[in-house]
Order: sequence, then structure tokens, then C-alpha cells
Amino acid sequence: MQSKTRGIRLAYSSVLRSNPRTARSHLLSLQAAASFFIAILICTPGFAQQTGSTASGISPKDASLDEVVVTGTRRATASPADSPAPVQIIGAAQLTAQPSEDINDVLRNTVPSLNVNDNPLSGTSTSIRPASLRGLSPDQTLILVNGKRRHRAADIATFSGGISDGSQGPDLASIPVTALKQVQVLRDGASAQYGSDAIAGVINFILDNSTDGGHIGVKAGGTYAGDGANYEVQAAYGVAIAGSGFFRFTAEYGAADATTRSVELGAMQDLLASGNTHVPSPPRWGTPKVWDNLKTFVNMEVPAGDNSAIYGFGGYSQRKTASDFFYRGPNARGGVFTTSDDGGDYLIGNMNPNGGTNCGAPVPVNAPNAAALLAAATSNPNCFAFVNVLPGGYVPLFGSSLTDISGTLGLRGKADSGMTYDVSFGTGRDSINFNVMTSPNPSLGSASPLNFGDLGTRIQLENVANLDLAYPLNVPWFASPLNLAGGLEWHREEFQILPGQLDSYQAGILSTQGFTPFEEAYPGYSPQEAGDWQRHNVAVYVDLDADVTEDLRLAAATRYEKFNDMGSQVTYKLSGIYHLTHALGFRATYATGFHAPSPGQEHFTAITSEVNALGNLIDTGVIPPTSPVAHLVGAPALRPETADSLSVGMVVQTDPLNVTVDAYQIKMKHRLTQSASYTLTAAQRAQLIAQGDLADASIGDFRFFTNDFASTTRGVDVVASIPLKMISRGSTTVNVLASYVATDVTSYNPNDPNNLLSPTRVIQLEENLPKWKGNISLDHVEGRWRGTVRGNYYGAFTELHLNSGGLRIDAGARGTLDLEGGFRATDKLEFSAGVQNVLNRYPTVNPWGFIAGSKYPTTSPYGVNGGIFYGAVKYNF
Repeated sequence: MQSKTRGIRLAYSSVLRSNPRTARSHLLSLQAAASFFIAILICTPGFAQQTGSTASGISPKDASLDEVVVTGTRRATASPADSPAPVQIIGAAQLTAQPSEDINDVLRNTVPSLNVNDNPLSGTSTSIRPASLRGLSPDQTLILVNGKRRHRAADIATFSGGISDGSQGPDLASIPVTALKQVQVLRDGASAQYGSDAIAGVINFILDNSTDGGHIGVKAGGTYAGDGANYEVQAAYGVAIAGSGFFRFTAEYGAADATTRSVELGAMQDLLASGNTHVPSPPRWGTPKVWDNLKTFVNMEVPAGDNSAIYGFGGYSQRKTASDFFYRGPNARGGVFTTSDDGGDYLIGNMNPNGGTNCGAPVPVNAPNAAALLAAATSNPNCFAFVNVLPGGYVPLFGSSLTDISGTLGLRGKADSGMTYDVSFGTGRDSINFNVMTSPNPSLGSASPLNFGDLGTRIQLENVANLDLAYPLNVPWFASPLNLAGGLEWHREEFQILPGQLDSYQAGILSTQGFTPFEEAYPGYSPQEAGDWQRHNVAVYVDLDADVTEDLRLAAATRYEKFNDMGSQVTYKLSGIYHLTHALGFRATYATGFHAPSPGQEHFTAITSEVNALGNLIDTGVIPPTSPVAHLVGAPALRPETADSLSVGMVVQTDPLNVTVDAYQIKMKHRLTQSASYTLTAAQRAQLIAQGDLADASIGDFRFFTNDFASTTRGVDVVASIPLKMISRGSTTVNVLASYVATDVTSYNPNDPNNLLSPTRVIQLEENLPKWKGNISLDHVEGRWRGTVRGNYYGAFTELHLNSGGLRIDAGARGTLDLEGGFRATDKLEFSAGVQNVLNRYPTVNPWGFIAGSKYPTTSPYGVNGGIFYGAVKYNF
């Protein structure tokens, strides 16, 4: 198996560009950096000059964003209850009253239909965790910052539990929570307004624009189990400049220790019982070690006349992560220690094959005198076995270094005619460099290092330019002007792979003797796999919105988008809200949408270690769907995913009560997923050899991305806020968030041999996320004191552990309880403390933990760490 999978790393020289444009990468990195620092030196936007303010002409100085909806509309809306589409507003107080400063965890606790997992031992998905909104893939949700499209991360998830596999979304963790004024979450299809990706909805991160000084603070915490110690230092400062302009800078810096939620591995225990004293510590199944975690953002604006402003915002972030991989046992790791993953014979390599050395007969792993035979065979210095170097096996430590930089500059204003305009250009660059410790390149034998500092780098680069116009057209028979909006967008994205160090992908002297010919845990990228792939697209849109009567608001939008490699897409959206009374309204939306597969998804190559149905650890590869091998098993070229969505809802808005209930259905076609695993038949290999394609003929197990299935997702979201008069002093509010979501794969026929989707993937797509999720919180403020009690509920879910259909975990529902309290000692000094998961609730215990060591399901919707406590101090100035 190991020697065959070497072909995966070599097979694509005919379809992948072999010379990475390193100089171009550095140039575009400087371009992104230049935009960021120009933004610092010049100017920036108000809170969200973005979509809402551009269309309405509302300036940051004219209105507060506390309840103004600017997401999913180009006409500022007074509150979520007045919006034709469901929008949830999460304020700064909710965002910061959390144990974690990772925005993924914050949103998991505050958005009912959003799920994100800890993903322990999940490779790159442990470093960049994908988030799912309304049960769909992470890159089917559009991410905005100040109303502008956020660039993707350089990672493509391949081992994140099912739904996220194959997705390439932004790295949300690079956005500092402290920099945010609020987050607006549109749970509605919006491709007609924003373009590709906005199928499940839109998350708009709105940066703080306050000018009233700043603060410094420290937050620290850990887990009940005594691990995961973490800290973060925060600083922010805002000041008014040039009259009505402002400048605000935010920085966060922190680190976190790894957590361990593991059980004893049967293979390790057997070795210890046999007297093997070299067995390493078992894999740490938990959240990764994180350090050098720096996140900064700047948000600025200066006036450029009476009715215009130049704006800019941007950020820089970096972090390093490290997490364990699976244990490799000395008696059963094909291509390293033995001839197969089931054992067989010990691999004994001849380091001098042309020098007349004879290393003797094969040594069976299960031979009674195996140790003596192995010692005799390797007594010759030219005869080598890795069991002598790593006699107890090994647990690789996988690391990543992530860097993200972005910048946006723009001009917005209002002409004398009443037309508003917004012209902007943004750029972003996200890169991941990989490394691994305690893992060999077996084919190098005694010359192999055990630590590899550079396995290669993935880079995502994006540029986007926008022109947005809006004009309030007076229509005599309408109750409000018709907000007529339109605009243009140009978007370019580029995906690069840079090769790693030579010995991370090199085929050494033992590669022809059954030893794996590359670094074993996470093979380095070779020059043949490296490349640079680009795409650009242009779009034009029209958006109409008006109060037809005092009680009826209608909106419509359409968008034409043309890609240089995927043709064109036309989408549209119709929405409206009717207020039956002042307090009661009904709304509905119908929208079409699409997601265009990224250049990264089209050209991605990777090898991961997984567990097959027999419980054996094997190497399996992800290959481009454009490769000759993928074509042999019927892989078509990728095409855009498409969607039709319908939502209906009810809003109740009275002085003491605000409630929204929205039901939705999303029908998707041509959904992108990883195919089932394939192995070429003897006839297929012979066909490739006859064609002279020897490298492709040696491929082992492989998968590829494909548009292979259709699905229907149905759900209901409830958001409610209820003020209570529990006591005469202070104020108390009850907030209710609840979500039900269910996905059905509608095109899969288990009896159809042409299905590329596997039964395992169907179960993951339909059952891996809990159908029910929500929380009820009680917030009380009184004088200098504040407190929050929040109860959370997560429904049952099913995990196919390690992506294996034979390792099913049916995890039960769980409820958790969170507490937080705060005290203002002075007007400037504040203390706070809290506990998440006070009762220390864990997921259902993993019955297959003895195979790889994970005590709990790795895709638990509320993590695997149990109770978490934290404390913070903040000084305002």
C-alpha cells in the first residue's frame, strides 16, 4: 500500500504546473500588505459604509448600528423585525462574554444554526476549523467584513467529519473579537445580492468605529481537567480625526496549551505488556497547542468633502498550531516498519544494494524469535530497519504556521442628486506552511531526518473591486421612495502550492524495496505537485426595495456573474414583509443561489492517514478531478453548485417582546463532495501503462472532488428577546435562540453502481450535525454588577469515527450550563469571570476509542473539553 500511494504524489505532473511562481507569490503578498498599511496611513470607513449605508445614504454619524440591519439589504432597516429576510444581530457585549477569543467558538454559542467542531487530530482542519450554517458546507456561507467579501483560507478541509470535507471557506479565527462592534447573521440565500457562496446565508463582521478612547485587558483560563491553559492580552484605541473621521486599532495576542481527551490504545497496551519500554505517550485527542497567536485590525475614515469619505480597513494575523496524529505501531505500519499494515514481515532495507550486501531472509513479525532474527539481520551496518530507530513506534506531531493579511480602500458618498456611491478595492492573502516532528521519510533509511520544518505551503490570494450605486426614486403611489441599487464587481482568486524541503517528498534509496518514498505522516509537496492556478469573474447586479404601502415592503434583486472557466450564472431573489398589525408581521423570500468551486478545489492534492473498515491505518490520497486516473473512474469536470431556497417567517415586535420565527427549505443540485475511495483495477492499470503513463498506473487508494448529489435541507430558526421585571432595580432580559435543521440526500441510490457518493458520506451529510440546537439565557444588569446564566441544548448526532463506515457512534443529546459575572470596580476598571459547561458535561463515550485513542466523538457540536473556566480584567481609558 505504501509504495503504491507514492504514485499519488507523482501522478499529476501532466496536469499540475510544476514551477510554482514564488516571486509572484511574494509580490502579491506585498500587495496585500501594502493595502493594509495604506489603510492605516490614509483612512477608512464608518462602521459599515458597506451595504446598508451606501444604499441609504446614512452615515456613521447619522445613525447607530445598534439595531440597524445592513446585511442582506441595500436599504438600511431599522431593526431585524422590519427586515424582509431573517437577520440576527449579535452585539459586542454578547461577543466578549465568552471563554474563548476564537470567533468560531463565540458564534457557536450565539448563533443557533451554526455548528463548528474542535476537530482533534484532523490535520489541517484542526488548524483552521470550518463552520457550518444551516446544515450546509462552510463555503456555502459568504463571509463579509464591513460589508465587503472576505477572502478564503488556503486550507481545504479533507478530514473534518463529513459535511465540511472538500470545502474552502475563510479563516474566521483570524478576525479578533475585540475589533467588532457587532456581527449580523443573515440566514437566507443572498447570491443575487452578493454572488457566489451565499447559499446558506451571510455573516457580516462589522468593525468597531468608536472614538471614545480605548482599553487594555487580559483574559486567562483553563479546563476542569487541568489542561488547556490559555491567555490573551487585548488592546484597542479609537480617536476622532479630521473632524468627523476616526481611527481605531485593535490587537490581540495569546496562546493556549493542548488538551487531552484520550483512552488507552489496545496496540500500545499490548506492546507495554510484552515488555516494550519504548512505547511513546498516546496521541492527544483534544484541542491543539496554539502560540504566537496575533490578530490585529484597523478601521479608519476621513472626510473627502461635505458628503463623501475615504475609508479603509484591514488586518494582519498569525498563529502557530501543533497537534498529534495517529499512533504508528512498530509491528503494523506498512511501508515503515512492516510489509503491510496488517503486519507481515519486518522491512529490512539494504542501504548498499549494489555493494554485494545480503540482509538475509524476511523476518516475520509474529515469529517466536523475531527479535533475535531482526537483530542478526541488522547487525550488518548496511542493513536497516526503522524498528531499531523507533522501537516503540511513534506519534507524529503535525504543525502549521498561518499568516493572513488583508486590506480594503474605498470612497463613498452622496451626490447632489441624492445618489449614493461606493467604490472600493480589497485584497487578501492567506498562507499555511506545514511541518511535522517525529516522523521519518522511510525511503531514506538511516539518512532520514525525524523532523521536517517545511512540508510546503498553500497560499490563497484574492482581489475584489466593487462599484455600488443607489438612488431613492420617488414613486407617487409608494409609501416610500423606491431604493434603486446596482453595481459591478470584479473578483480574482489564485491558489498556489509551494514545494517543501527535498527530503520531505524525496524517493530515497529504499523506495524500490517497499519503503514509503516520502515523509510518512503528511508528505511534503513536490515540485510536480506545486503550481499556481487562477480564476477571475465579473458581475453586475440590480436591487430594488420599497415600502409599497405602510404595511407592505417588497424587494427584488438579480445578478449576472461570468467566470473565465465556469461559464455564467444568473440568480435572482424576491422577498417581502407584510405587517398585519404594528406588532405582527409575516415575511417570505424565494432565492436562487450558487457556489462556484474554487481553483483550490479544482487542483487540490493531498495524502492523509485514515482508518479503513477493518480498523487498519492506511494512506489515502485526494487527487484533482482533472487527472487521467480520475477520468478512468468517471470523474467529470467540476461545475457550480446551485440552489433554490424558500423561507417564510413571522415577526412579533412589541415594547416588551421581540420574536422572529423563520422556516426554510434549500434544494441543492450538483453538490460538491469527496467521492468514495477508489483503487484502479488491473485492466485500468494496464490501460495506463499501454498509454505510457507509468506514474498514474502506480496509484493506490484515491478520492477526488465531484458534483455528484442533490440534497434538500429544511429547518426553523427562532430568535426571541423578552425583558423581565424580576426585581425593581436593574434590568433583566431573557434571550431565546433555537434551531431545527435536517438534510436529506435526495439523489443517492445505493443500488446504482455509478454513484460516486459512498454510503458513509450519505450518513455524514444527513446525521453528523444535531437536528436540534439552541439556548436560553438570562442577562441581568444592576448598578456596577452584571450576570448571565445560559442553558444550552444540543441534539443527538451520529459520527462515523475516523470517516469509517464500520465505526459508527450514535451520540445522545446533551444540555450544558454557562455562567458569567462582571463587576465595575470604578468607571474605568472592570473584572469578569465565568464558566462554560458548569456541570462538566461530555459527549457520549466513543466505543471505538481503543482503535486510535479518542475518548469522545471528534465532531461533538460542543467540543470535547468539558468544563472551561476563565477570568478577565479590563481597563478603559
